[in-house]
Amino acid sequence: MKGLPIGELKIGDKASFEKVVSEDDVYSFAEITGDFNPLHVDKKKYKDTFKKRVAHGALIEGYLSACIGMYLPGPGTIYLSQNSRFNLPVYFEDIIKVEVEVLEIYKDENIVKLKTTCTNCRGYKVLSGEAFVMPPLK
Repeated sequence: MKGLPIGELKIGDKASFEKVVSEDDVYSFAEITGDFNPLHVDKKKYKDTFKKRVAHGALIEGYLSACIGMYLPGPGTIYLSQNSRFNLPVYFEDIIKVEVEVLEIYKDENIVKLKTTCTNCRGYKVLSGEAFVMPPLK
């Protein structure tokens, strides 16, 4: 399985998938990273800020990595950078639509600029940003 090389990409190309943010995912992410912030894992302390526990922002960014690495440009893509704005909290059991869209193509450098967006099941953008990636070579 191989992703699309730069010559097969065009401005406006999009890919997306949906993911349910499960409690298991949040706890696994906490175990892997060591981020046990009570906002994510403490069933009592979260009430002061968001009324419910929230997922790690970096976990949601990880979904972008999956979309880029598996769908567009796809396998073999090298993730160079990501800037993200966390617009709203993501709660456990939210269904998140993850989407990437080709904004610019730099053929000589083999670099693509992507618009990155995550939207919750209520239709609100929870994350917006841009990524730079290197698609796989031919």
